Amino acid sequence: MSNLDRFDPATRRSFVRRAAASSAAAGAMLGGFGMDPFVSAAMAADMGRSEKPLRAAFSNAGLQATWCAQGKQAAEYWGSLFNVEVTWFDGELSAPKQRAAIDNMASQDWDFVAIQAFGIGTLTDPVNRMLERGIPVFDMDTLIAPLEEIEVNSFLAPDNEFMGASVTQALVDAIGGEGTMVMTQGALGHTGAQGRARGFQSIVEKYPGIEVLDEQPADWDVTKASRIWDSLLTKYDNISAAFFHNDDMALAAYNVMQARGRTDIVIGGVDAMPPAVEAVIDGRMHATVRNPSCRIHGGALMAGVAAVLTGEATGEGIPKHIVTDGPVVTQSNAPGMLWMQKHFLI
Repeated sequence: MSNLDRFDPATRRSFVRRAAASSAAAGAMLGGFGMDPFVSAAMAADMGRSEKPLRAAFSNAGLQATWCAQGKQAAEYWGSLFNVEVTWFDGELSAPKQRAAIDNMASQDWDFVAIQAFGIGTLTDPVNRMLERGIPVFDMDTLIAPLEEIEVNSFLAPDNEFMGASVTQALVDAIGGEGTMVMTQGALGHTGAQGRARGFQSIVEKYPGIEVLDEQPADWDVTKASRIWDSLLTKYDNISAAFFHNDDMALAAYNVMQARGRTDIVIGGVDAMPPAVEAVIDGRMHATVRNPSCRIHGGALMAGVAAVLTGEATGEGIPKHIVTDGPVVTQSNAPGMLWMQKHFLI
């Protein structure tokens, strides 16, 4: 028995609230929001750990992407606290391959399921089959289908337009509001990518002195991003800035720029994974924004536990849409961001 278990439930809940509040203040000083690992364990004790292991199925776009790989680690970490066995179905950055994986998932029994779709509308049928059998389904980061068309228990996602706009504004400010820009998109069927593109456009349309040269999608694929940028650097002698829908593509393109002697291009991305945070610190990237993989995947796991163990229902405890925003990463808050990611808090 832990020391926390010795308290009665009311006292324990009071402790958790006080500890979370003080830890949030400390997290703010570190450059973001979150709780330390002890408070994570305290929350697990307060919320209830299942006596028998719960079975959960997870899938995201593809573990080749570092954001997705970190999400898997976060889900498994939080699962270890709540006694949840997490089984992974890799989307492999392919809509057909993920559909086959989710069809397989739908043929089995689970206590709850969490899915990030590679593309909107590609997984509706197998997800509906699971929902019809009473399996709680949590949508992560990108819409499986519009919320009015599918009865998922909750949708956990950041504000992608905010992320796209905030990084684009940082890039525009860096080039003085005029010059040439490129946007390298993710998968066009991904609602997160669609939101980031809208955020980009909402900023550049305010600046008549900016010319957008290219908006090709690279589908989150670093090889494809490198190939696109090799061509762009040949075609254009002057590119002032570039916005990438994720940091993996940004850093892959930076390597091409470096090989071609074109490191004067100001670049920004999305996700704020550790390699990108380090790139902001050392100046290879100008800006990134945190798409909180740990908060999204860990939050989906905790929502599943709440639905199964405490009976929290959509609209009666678990909101239909949970916004999971993270901050823009700067050199001043970067160390705190790295620490919180290390502990799967953001």
